[in-house]
This record gives sequence, C-alpha cells and structure tokens, in this order.
Amino acid sequence: MRAEVPAALVAAPGPALHPDALVGNTPVLWVGAPLAPAGRGFWAKLEGFNPGGIKDRPALHMVRRAKQRGDLTPGARIVESTSGTLGLGLALAGIVHGHPVTVVTDPSLEPIVAQMLAAYGTQIDLVTEPHASGGWQQARNERVVELLEREPDAWCPDQYNNPDNVDSYESLALELIEQLGSVDVLVCAVGTGGHSAGAARVLRRFNPDLRLIGVDTVSSTIFGQPAGPRLMRGLGSSIYPRNVDYDAFDEIHWVAPSEAVWACRTLAATHHASGGWSVGAVALVAGWAARINDPDIRIAAVFPDSPQRYFDTIYNDTYCEKQGLLHADPPIEPDTITHPAEKVVRVWTRCTTVIDPRDLTRNTRQSS
Repeated sequence: MRAEVPAALVAAPGPALHPDALVGNTPVLWVGAPLAPAGRGFWAKLEGFNPGGIKDRPALHMVRRAKQRGDLTPGARIVESTSGTLGLGLALAGIVHGHPVTVVTDPSLEPIVAQMLAAYGTQIDLVTEPHASGGWQQARNERVVELLEREPDAWCPDQYNNPDNVDSYESLALELIEQLGSVDVLVCAVGTGGHSAGAARVLRRFNPDLRLIGVDTVSSTIFGQPAGPRLMRGLGSSIYPRNVDYDAFDEIHWVAPSEAVWACRTLAATHHASGGWSVGAVALVAGWAARINDPDIRIAAVFPDSPQRYFDTIYNDTYCEKQGLLHADPPIEPDTITHPAEKVVRVWTRCTTVIDPRDLTRNTRQSS
C-alpha cells in the first residue's frame, strides 16, 4: 500500500533541473520588537534565500533579454562592474546560459565573495585606485569600457541604466501580493535603483496609494547629498544611476554604518534573520515606519541578502571596534531635513522632499 504524502510536504518546491529554477519564491518573515514597538512590525522579504541574493533576479533576466535581442551572442563574454551581489548573479547566469563572466570590482570586495566567484569560474578584474570625482564606481565603469574595447563581442549588462534591471523585479512584487495580499508601504535600499523602481511600479497596480520609502547611506550622491567615502556596500552610489525612479519615492532616509550594524546584529539575535548593510538600514527604517503608522498598515521591507559574506565586517567585533561601529545607543528616531541640500547628514536622517540631483547640476550649469 502506498503511503499518503503528509500535508506538510504538499507545498514543497518541485525538483530543479537547472540552478536558475532556485531563484525566486523567497519567504517573508514577520519582524517585530525590538526593531518595532511591541505589537507592531513589518514583513521582511528574505531575498537572501536566492542562491546569491536579490540580484540573481536581474542577472538572469538581463542575460535572457540580451540573448533574445541578439545583443549577447552565443558564448560571448559578460563584463560588468559590481560590488559583489550582481557578480554572484552573473556567475549563475553565465553557468546557466554558457557565457564566461568577468566582474570588475575594487579592494572592498569581501574575500569570501571573491573566492566564491573564482570557484564559479568567474574572472575578477580589480581596479586599484578610485576615480578622482566618481569614486570606485566610476573607476570600475571606466575599466569595463576598456575591457569591452579589447573584446568586441563582449557584452555589458550596465545594471545602473538597463531598464531590464527594473523589469526583473516584477516577480518579486507579484510574490509579495500572493504572500501578503496587499502592501501599503514598501521600504527598499537604493543602489542601482532597480528593485525599488520595479517592485513599486507593479505593486501600485494593485494599490495606487502605496508609499515608497527609499533607504540610502550617508555620503551617497543618489538623492542629492555630496559624495564621500562610503563604508557600506550594496546601497548608495557615487554616480547617478538612470534606473532610480525619483518620482516614485515618497521619502528618503540616509543611514550611517553604526546604525546599520546595530540593526543587523539585533535582527540576528532576535529573529535569526539578518544580512548585510542594506538589510540593517532597511530594517531600521521599516521598524520606524511600523512605529509611526496605524497597526493595520501593511509594511513590506526587502532584505537583499544574507549575513554570511559579512562575517569579517558587520559580525566581526574587531573590525567594528576599529571602525567605531559598536556601543552606540540604539537609534530610535531619524533627524529630519526639509531638503536634501539643507545640510550634510552624518546620522540617520529623513527627508520627504525627493529630488533628482541631476536637475540641480543642470540648473547650476545653465545659470553659470
């Protein structure tokens, strides 16, 4: 007699014939106190359950679309600038679709990521000096151009400006609708601008009143602050990605590294679900959103990755002590400014005036 399948196994995912089938359908987890007040909280979309993190989605989608258009020819090399997570996604896409991959990165890339990329067969091209005004990102982008000139058949996804990056997050948004029913507030870290723009656009088809809160790092130029040295990776920028949908945001928060570390470690100790700099910054802001909104407002926060690659930074006491990231009082409320150019922010700060800083640059040039 054949035994009945226990009910708990019915929802198990089907067998995967190829590794790209492991991407997507990530879980959501309720996150409450102490990130949010007792009885309040938010839903965290745990994108760290993807093989390499959230950017598995755009990596696979951008490669598929490029192949469909003929931009990426069979066996051609993929070359891209990355701080790590997209590199892992492109390594996956290269294996699935049969393309060699070169990632251009900088010395801040975590050793474990560099070693895993090498294990996946990815070539790593390291720039050693930041660009005078555009920082590491501009230096990496210029190196990508050099490599593309050397290998004419090679293709660059250009994650900062490729609309396929934005489109790839439709699946994430639809998963949230299926999992939560509706979303009233979405909290996203902003780097390339891909998942904030893509997810919000789809979610607003279901709820036109959705509020989008962007989370940036101090010393990032994306929302009009001046560029500076940035300790946090994965969010923020020293260039202006075209994929950032400025009109989609209702407000923006800048978070400092020590505040993100507090949130990451608190998440780990209380919810056994944490991640990197973006996760800590987003959790901090989402917990605040749960505190100021009515309890029936449904808040979703996107957690882009998992904690493993940060064992030598966020979760390393020696590193954090050296950087002055420990022993700060738990952040409770953000400072508030009325305009991004009002002052240079150094701690968690909120602003409901969202500008495209490229407009300020253009206006300055015109007036001069």
